[in-house]
Amino acid sequence: MKKHCLLWLTYSLFGIVPSLVQAQKTTNYDLASLLEQKKLTVYNRTIYLSDDKMAVKLNEKDREGIVWLNGITFGNGTIEIDLKGKDVLQRSFLGVAFHGVNDSTYDAVYFRPFNFHAKDSIRRIHAVQYISHPVYTWSKLREERNGVYEKAVISPPDPNNWFHARIEVVGETVQVYVNDVKTASLTIKKLNDRKDGKIGLWVGDGSDGEFKNLKITRR
Repeated sequence: MKKHCLLWLTYSLFGIVPSLVQAQKTTNYDLASLLEQKKLTVYNRTIYLSDDKMAVKLNEKDREGIVWLNGITFGNGTIEIDLKGKDVLQRSFLGVAFHGVNDSTYDAVYFRPFNFHAKDSIRRIHAVQYISHPVYTWSKLREERNGVYEKAVISPPDPNNWFHARIEVVGETVQVYVNDVKTASLTIKKLNDRKDGKIGLWVGDGSDGEFKNLKITRR
């Protein structure tokens, strides 16, 4: 223990940061600015600025839509973002795609805000979902591994207002936290061997959505 403390003091005196600290780097992304700078690539949606110019919005359309961040990849670490959906049954699916290869091959974690406070207990456990396209769609996972890759959100927020999501990816494990709750609402093992890839904003079939305050911490 004394040896480690002495090493840390030596590093500090000479302005050297140990590799353990250097291994983590946090970057904030202003999505509105990226849109204006044409640094976003849109698949199957139209993207535009929110009314207050602080967020980006995707329109409703059939099938899934993705907005990829150009030239930005993600492997291990934490993705944080603010999202806003709506309490309209089967019309609000939104989240984050990661470890993406292309528009059809990626992992994603997404939310169904209309299920956050559903009176039906079955609907409530379908509030946050992991998928791994193209093989493991939500329907395949629900049919074959029901209750494993989708869960209820702990202390669910207002489905019509902004909420904060934190997605932690460490090796094969993915954990999802909502707002300031310390317990993960969803913990799963990834269903593929991809270790990194593209990152993007995701909306589901027939859904729109708003996004802001993207922050990525890489390990």
